[in-house]
Amino acid sequence: MRFLFCLLLTSISSFASPLTPADSLRKPLTLHALYTPASLIIGGLIANGHSEESIKNELAESRNRHIPRFHTHIDDYMQFSPLVFAYGLDAFGIQSKTDVLNRTAILVKGEAMALTTATILKSATHTLRPDGSSYNSFPSGHTTQAFAAATFLNEEYKDRYPWMPYASYTVASSVGLLRVANNRHYISDVLVGAGIGYLSMKVAYWTHRYKWGRAHAKMQPVY
Repeated sequence: MRFLFCLLLTSISSFASPLTPADSLRKPLTLHALYTPASLIIGGLIANGHSEESIKNELAESRNRHIPRFHTHIDDYMQFSPLVFAYGLDAFGIQSKTDVLNRTAILVKGEAMALTTATILKSATHTLRPDGSSYNSFPSGHTTQAFAAATFLNEEYKDRYPWMPYASYTVASSVGLLRVANNRHYISDVLVGAGIGYLSMKVAYWTHRYKWGRAHAKMQPVY
C-alpha cells in the first residue's frame, strides 16, 4: 500500500502562476511534464507481473489476509468529487482560471480521451479482477476518472489556492487505494489508470485553442 500511495502522490507537484489573457493560457508541452504520467504508467506495468511473487499479487494477497471483508461504495462517488468541487467553487463566485465555455470544452475532451483509452485497454487486455467478478480489471476506470477530475480541478484553481494540488490528488489517490482495498483492482490497474487520467486531462489543456471568450481578453489576476 505504501508503494501505491507514494507513486500516486508524485502527481501532486505543480507550480503556481498568475492568471493571463485567454490566448496565453496555452502552455507548450515539455518533456518534464511527461515525467509524472510516465512514472505512474511504467510503475503500473512493472507491478503487473503474472507470477505469485509479482507486486500486484503480493499486495492482493496482503489485502485478503488483513482486510478480507472490507467493502465500501464511497469510491464510486469520490471519483467525481473534484468536478463537483470545481464547478461548485465557480457557482459561489470563486473565479477559476478558465471561463465556463472553454473549461467545459476542455473537460469533455479530457474525459473522452481518458475513458476511451481505459475502455479500449480493458477490452484488449481482458484481465480478471482480483475478486474474480469480471474480465475488465486493467486499468482501473474509477482511478482514471478520479485523476482526470483531479487534474481538471488542479489546473483551474492551483493559482488561487497553492494547496489545491495536495487536496485534489490526495482525493484521487484515495480512490485508487480504495479500489485495491475493495479487491476490485490490482495496484497495476490503479497506477496505469492514474497515469491515463492525468495525462488525458493535461493533453486536453495543452491542445485547447480557447476559441470562446476572446472579447474578455483580460482576466483578473489572483493571488
